[in-house]
Amino acid sequence: MNVEGRIAGLTTTLAEALADVAQRVQHSLVLVQSGPRGSGSGIIWRPNGVVVTNHHVVAHGRPRITLADDREFAARVVVNDPEADLAVLQLDALGLPAVTIGDSRHLRVGQLVLAVGNPWGQRGLVTAGVVSGLGETAAQGTRRAVPYIRSDVGLAPGNSGGPLVDATGAVIGINSMIVGGDLSVAIPSHVAGALVADALDRRVILGVGVRPVPLPATIRGQIGAAQAAGLLVVELAPNGPADRA
Repeated sequence: MNVEGRIAGLTTTLAEALADVAQRVQHSLVLVQSGPRGSGSGIIWRPNGVVVTNHHVVAHGRPRITLADDREFAARVVVNDPEADLAVLQLDALGLPAVTIGDSRHLRVGQLVLAVGNPWGQRGLVTAGVVSGLGETAAQGTRRAVPYIRSDVGLAPGNSGGPLVDATGAVIGINSMIVGGDLSVAIPSHVAGALVADALDRRVILGVGVRPVPLPATIRGQIGAAQAAGLLVVELAPNGPADRA
């Protein structure tokens, strides 16, 4: 086979592989509706009804979730992180098609990525691009450094909260916004994963519901804390370890 034939064969194989990846991720994509301000996207993080989306997508009312199979659920916001623009939701459902989570700490500029979301209410649309940059930005009003991924995937209103995936279909980011008209920003999956673990795994052990809140400068000064945020206890599981303590 000549060089042109080999290239054509590789191109066809890559195209088919990416189509398979997109279809697989679409099964885990959800439509998020909250309040009167339109809709966004989310991704099934765990099969027991855990969904991750953007904070700004669920900031205007109790969210309702529509799955890829058109089932609808009322969602409970477990934790919000406005600084990272992330939210963790809980559905009363089991056996959902969760995505594979990748490790965004190993991302490299130039890697191929896909964005899957619901722009303008059109469900499951896919766009492709490459990672353009990796960095951190200071959260407004705090000293917290929030990592981000920049890419040239096409996003539009409704893509917010949807997954950014690598060529294997592993989620490596949560799409958040568009900057400069042609660059998209996503929150890395390791940031979202840490929020899920803090909100759910620690809660299972201690029976405590918490959410992150900014620490006022006066409190930071009194306790000598360098971090800009702390955890506010908002719920105790009845007869759980924390409740019995």
